[in-house]
Amino acid sequence: MELSESLPLGELAAAFASLPVFPLFDTAYFIVSVLYLKYEPGAVEMSRKSPFASWLCAMLHCFGSYILAGLLLGEAPLEYFSNNSSVILATAVWYLIFFCPMNLFYKCVSFLPVKLVFVAMKEVVRVRKIAAGVHHAHHLYHHGWFVMMATGWVKGSGVALLSNFEQLLRGVWKPETNEILHMSFPTKASLYGTVLFTLQQTHWLPISEANLIFFFTMFMIVCKVFMTATHSHASPFAPLENLICPVLFGSVSSGHPGHHHDHHGASHEVSHPPPPPAKSKEELNEGTRKRKAKKAE
Repeated sequence: MELSESLPLGELAAAFASLPVFPLFDTAYFIVSVLYLKYEPGAVEMSRKSPFASWLCAMLHCFGSYILAGLLLGEAPLEYFSNNSSVILATAVWYLIFFCPMNLFYKCVSFLPVKLVFVAMKEVVRVRKIAAGVHHAHHLYHHGWFVMMATGWVKGSGVALLSNFEQLLRGVWKPETNEILHMSFPTKASLYGTVLFTLQQTHWLPISEANLIFFFTMFMIVCKVFMTATHSHASPFAPLENLICPVLFGSVSSGHPGHHHDHHGASHEVSHPPPPPAKSKEELNEGTRKRKAKKAE
C-alpha cells in the first residue's frame, strides 16, 4: 500500500497542525531569534556592559509579537510573561548564546546545517502564531476583517515591527530601518499569510485551516531555508510585485522635465557663483589699515 493511500493528505495536514510547539519548536524559535540579536552590531558588548538590557532585547525578540498583539486587542501586553516555562526557556537560550564558556553553544547552533534546521522549525511556529492570532481576533471581533489581519500580521512579524523600539534599548536610533517602509520577507509573508487565514476564517477561502497551515508552512520553510543557505535577501514576491504594483499604484517617476531643468539651473548656479560686488575705495583703505596694524602687532 502506498504512503499516499495509507496516510491521506488531509490526515497528514491535521496531524501536522496538531503538533505541539512547546518545547521543541519553541526552543528553535528562541535560538534563531536570539541569534539574530547577537548578529546586531554592538550586541555582544552591550551584553557585557548591561546584561539586563541585553536580556530585555532578547525577550523582545522572543515575545515581541505577543506584546504587540496584546496592545492591539486591548489586553495586558505582559500577559504572556505569566508563562514561566517559556520565559525561563528563552532566558536559558539567551544566556547560553551570549555567555556560554568558549562560545560553544553559539558555535553549535550557528553552524549552517544545524541553523537551517532551526530556521525551518521557527517557520512552523510563525505560521501557527499567524493562525492563532487570526482565530483569536475572529473570536473577539467576528466581522472585523482588518482586526483579524492586523492581529495575525503582528503575531507573525511583531519582532520586526518593534525593531526600532528594540534598537532604543540598545542605544541605537535608526529610523531609516523602519520595517513598514522596508519590509523584509518574513514581514511580507506574514502579511500575505494573515490575509489568507482571514479569508479562510470568514469562509471566503474554501480550504480547511489544517491544510492551509500545512501548505503555507511548507512554503515558508522552503523560502526561508533557501534564503538562509544562500545568504540571499531577495524576496520571492518581487517578480509578482514588480508586475502588479506599477499597474495598481503606478511606478516611481524620474522627475518632471521642468523640475529637471530647474535642478540643472540650480547646480549651474552653485558651480558658478556670481562674482562678489566690487569694494568701495573706503573699504579698500580700511582693509589696508587693518593689515598694516596686524603686521605691526
